[in-house]
Amino acid sequence: MTKTDYLYPWKHPKRYNAFSEYQKSRYGNRVQKVTVDAGFTCPNRDGSLAKGGCIYCNNESFNPGYNSSQKSISQQIKEGIGFLRQRYKNIYKFIVYFQPYSNTYAPLEVLKKYYEEALSHEEVIGLTIGTRPDCVDEEKLDYLAFLAKNYDITIEYGLESISDDTLKRINRGHDVQAFIDAMKITKERNLKTCTHLIFGFPWEEISLWLETAEWISVQEPDFLKVHQLHVVKDTVLAKMYKKSPFPLLGYDEYLEIIIQFLERLSPHIVIQRLFGEAPPRTLIAPHWNIRNTRLVKLLDELLEKKNTWQGRLYVK
Repeated sequence: MTKTDYLYPWKHPKRYNAFSEYQKSRYGNRVQKVTVDAGFTCPNRDGSLAKGGCIYCNNESFNPGYNSSQKSISQQIKEGIGFLRQRYKNIYKFIVYFQPYSNTYAPLEVLKKYYEEALSHEEVIGLTIGTRPDCVDEEKLDYLAFLAKNYDITIEYGLESISDDTLKRINRGHDVQAFIDAMKITKERNLKTCTHLIFGFPWEEISLWLETAEWISVQEPDFLKVHQLHVVKDTVLAKMYKKSPFPLLGYDEYLEIIIQFLERLSPHIVIQRLFGEAPPRTLIAPHWNIRNTRLVKLLDELLEKKNTWQGRLYVK
């Protein structure tokens, strides 16, 4: 299966370049991510750039139960693999996902300790490292490129929006140019990249999200994650919402936006995620009352019904 095959989606199970199919083509079966918390923070939390973090951020809203920075990386991996094997059958390969906060925001010697502990597990074949574009440098990327000679290494950059105005409003602490610069020095080392985006900030227009497809296609990340905006407890966004509720996307509207987004997106970008879920204990809004598995099925059905696919309107 080649990248260009996805220009003809009717040959494949999905009408978009799905991560599950990418994994099968590379490894022959499912490779599952095991999330770990190494106890890192962010420069816009510790006062280096700002305090309080991004206005929407509460890591409790996406951390699995076995995660805790009080446990060693090895213990979290062991418990995570046990949990995943109860949920999924016949999984023999795992990628450790350093997810909470900025996982390159520490001296290189500290990063080496955590990364190499994770890679020492016999069933771990690689790492996905979630971070910010302003938290990498050439020395760290050189080390990750060295690891990538023997392991599956992906750097996941949170961008969230291609609007500098939005990045200021959400207290992101960096601009779009920082992302462009980070992508450049990362790709120079042939490291795989994933970009994270959020759709639904109430001051943004649908036209910006569709423009994002064309803009991000030019940046050429290997992987992409998109999810709808959530308002979760213990965040600045929650206080804003409580004071003056603002409109949030419904799932039917979001599905239509995602379809139009995919149509404009390069078919070579692999889609890791298109929907997010927050635990009921933390979620304030929106309450879609529909699971992600159902949303994925609805998306597949709509793409089929409309006879459209990722890249249909893409112009290189």
